[in-house]
Amino acid sequence: MARGLYQQGKRKARILQELCLTCPAFSASADQDGGNNMQFPWDKMRLPRHVIPVHYDLLIHPNLTTLTFSGSAKIEITVTQQTSSVILHSKRLHITKAAIEAGGARSVQEVQVLEHQPFEQVALLAAEPLRPGHSYTVSIYYSANLSESFHGFYKSTYRTQNGELRVLASTQFEPTAARMAFPCFDEPAFKARFSIKIRREPKHLALSNMPVVKTVNITSWLVEDHFDTSVKMSTYLVAFIVSDFKSVSKITSHGIKISVYTVPDKINQAVYALDAAVKLLDFYEDYFSIPYPLPKQDLAAIPDFQSGAMENWGLTTYRESALLYDPEKSSASSKLWTTMIIAHELAHQWFGNLVTMEWWNDLWLNEGFAKFMEFVSVSVTHPELRVVNYFLGKCLDAMEVDALNSSHPVSTPVEDPAQILEMFDDVSYEKGSCILNMLRDYMTAGVFKAGLVQYLQKYSYQNTKNEDLWNSMTNASFFFILIFSKFVSSFSLTKTQHWTKRETLDVRAMMNTWTLQKGFPLVTVTVRGKNVHLQQEHYMKGVDSPSSTEYLWHIPLTYITSKSDTVQRFLMTTKTDVLILQEEVEWIKFNVGMNGYYIVHYEDDGWDHLISLLKENHTVISSNDRASLLSKLSEKILSLPFDLTLYLKHETHIMPVFQGMNELIPIYKLMERRDMDDTANQLKEYIVNLFKDLIDKQSWNDEGSVSERMLKHSLLLFACVRGYQPCVDKAQEYFMKWQKSNGTLSLPTDVKTAVYAIGAQTSEGWDFLFSKYRLHSFNLEKHKIELALSLSRNNDKLQWLMDQGLHGDIIKTQDLPHIILFVARNPSGYHLAWTFLKKNWEELVEKFELGSHSIADIITGVTNQYSTRLQLAEVKEFFNSLEEKSSQLRCVQQAIETIEDNIQWMDRNFEKVKKWLQNKKL
Repeated sequence: MARGLYQQGKRKARILQELCLTCPAFSASADQDGGNNMQFPWDKMRLPRHVIPVHYDLLIHPNLTTLTFSGSAKIEITVTQQTSSVILHSKRLHITKAAIEAGGARSVQEVQVLEHQPFEQVALLAAEPLRPGHSYTVSIYYSANLSESFHGFYKSTYRTQNGELRVLASTQFEPTAARMAFPCFDEPAFKARFSIKIRREPKHLALSNMPVVKTVNITSWLVEDHFDTSVKMSTYLVAFIVSDFKSVSKITSHGIKISVYTVPDKINQAVYALDAAVKLLDFYEDYFSIPYPLPKQDLAAIPDFQSGAMENWGLTTYRESALLYDPEKSSASSKLWTTMIIAHELAHQWFGNLVTMEWWNDLWLNEGFAKFMEFVSVSVTHPELRVVNYFLGKCLDAMEVDALNSSHPVSTPVEDPAQILEMFDDVSYEKGSCILNMLRDYMTAGVFKAGLVQYLQKYSYQNTKNEDLWNSMTNASFFFILIFSKFVSSFSLTKTQHWTKRETLDVRAMMNTWTLQKGFPLVTVTVRGKNVHLQQEHYMKGVDSPSSTEYLWHIPLTYITSKSDTVQRFLMTTKTDVLILQEEVEWIKFNVGMNGYYIVHYEDDGWDHLISLLKENHTVISSNDRASLLSKLSEKILSLPFDLTLYLKHETHIMPVFQGMNELIPIYKLMERRDMDDTANQLKEYIVNLFKDLIDKQSWNDEGSVSERMLKHSLLLFACVRGYQPCVDKAQEYFMKWQKSNGTLSLPTDVKTAVYAIGAQTSEGWDFLFSKYRLHSFNLEKHKIELALSLSRNNDKLQWLMDQGLHGDIIKTQDLPHIILFVARNPSGYHLAWTFLKKNWEELVEKFELGSHSIADIITGVTNQYSTRLQLAEVKEFFNSLEEKSSQLRCVQQAIETIEDNIQWMDRNFEKVKKWLQNKKL
């Protein structure tokens, strides 16, 4: 049906445009590059800098029946050097009319339009040269189909409670898809103001970045909304939606109207997001000391949405599961992540929207900051969520990727759209946030905040590079030292204070070592009496990986000892150094709280002392310190991570428990994939026994703090899936009662996934669970049910799940990447997931875009448990058979490198693991 409407829309596009838009009396021809022997006048991926947009006047008219839209773009430009062409971006737009009008003389030039599809550019060729210092207006009229993917101006659908299918149109422009909705200078440095008009049927609602200032009746069946002119902003932040959404609203203490929009049937799930957004926007205005510059902030839940959310200025858009929350049905983790995602997008209103990176190589200036500010803001506005518990996990996730040779610096040169999309990864987000957290910990929160505020104030409505931020931070530290030394005469600089080894902090010199080179340091610690010998090296996974000797970081080391829990600080700027303690100690623990983006290895008996500490009284050090010690990133000899895990039998805190699972379960899965049943089962038994006491203590209800409830959810799911019989029996009992009630029995939200997972193991239970999945009343359960369904041992059912996700009717295509990953983790389904990826590669790329995080997740998720040379050869063969753009994706290199590392790890350690498990004593 959708495809038929799509084709019908193409046929009606021209008729629609003639109906909806008034076209001028001049014409243009749009030739592809080389047509009529015309040479495209520009040969670079980036646009020329001598034509600058100042203001866009856009008129957009979508038709939700034909699934097409038509539009006009009138762009006021200034010219800084004489030129006979205007080069701008356009993708899949059919340009029907174009002209250039001189500002003062009101003379209209007909133009010829050339298109260069490989660079997604069009050239408007003027008969007379455009002169420097003059203003012109470019007018372009065009039509297009609504996109069938998740980017550009695209179609989304949902079903009402009565089963009626409804259509809406929404935008997703970041990073390079505004050009799919209107011709534009689609680079972040080309900031301009936007005046937007949208034509729609009276039954629909139109939203955009700014409020509506007036609505004009065009015909009895067509109205036109005029939105206020925006502030100066980049094209990727423009947004508009035409839908039948309903909303709830509140006013912040600073007078900003906040509204949450969603499909009408789910409006009761919008209240939590509304309250959270009000608190968070107020927090940011106070924290940054810069007023939010728009009169409103809308948050819209889109039924089809690829990523989690998007920070369009004044109109942030979200996946429904990232915004909507039901206190009766949503899980504790749902509350946490909804709050965090809203905090992320609202932080972007300053970091990204107000101050924007000049080019995508510095994407981390947007995303690293927004990720970091999630934790800063939510810890204040929602202290009950205890978000500090989860920051460590983000850093360890980033390190897993950053330890690969195929990683990249935080700031990396990129050019084409696929390369730009690849920047939206754990390095830009998680590593970016972790190095900012490290800098704040080093500079102190007050000085760090002063630097941020100076940066935002100085560069408001502008574009920046890395060094602009570091200069603001350095200036803030200078100011702090001047003030501090003026009022505190006893101020002195020692190695245990923040300004170690230098009287002024050169933030740029320090932070360039973290942003301009990939990876992170391994610090090796050797204690000799009072002398602590330190050595840094570039840590890389795999014994055969080359360790680069030229890498050097300025590392803000922190440590505590057996004699003092006061955090000591030491800035290490050389390959080796010696730290002198005041007295000899039994143990020393570096990287306190894992606030630094580095890992530590303790030579001689350093590890033994820390292991003894954990066994004797693990609460002497913080939960984050315990979790960071469990990371196998710092392994030098295999037995260490396993010896360290023994203490987990007494652990109750969420982060060390999660980290213990994150270290042990992947090793178990490597063996499971190799059919090493005896050792795999021994390891599974060991993991279950480690957490058995904690599992047995879990109540099967929704009591407890958010952290306690999230821990309960994970432990019960783990125990049931791993076949721990008391858990399986309890879950089966719940599922039978729930099934007998025909799904009306109210299950505790935190145990639902475990119950569903056990129920889905039988064919009858699977079918019953899927019948509930299709019901409107189970919308909030979909992710849990998808996970449970993907745990089936029936290959036909697993294959059907993935096929339905690709088709997009019963299971939304936005959920397909998750389903593929769930199936890939299933020992019965991992080969199906790989076959599915190969068979449907072209369609997956069309849906999710080459270079996107979704494609990266699918590739790495399907292959990250492979550990045989045959599997490695198969993966290499498939990707080598694709065109270069696909085969050279960074995620492909990461997947191959991970498989190689798995092979080496198993060759090196399997016998050691086997022997350790045979000799273990719990």
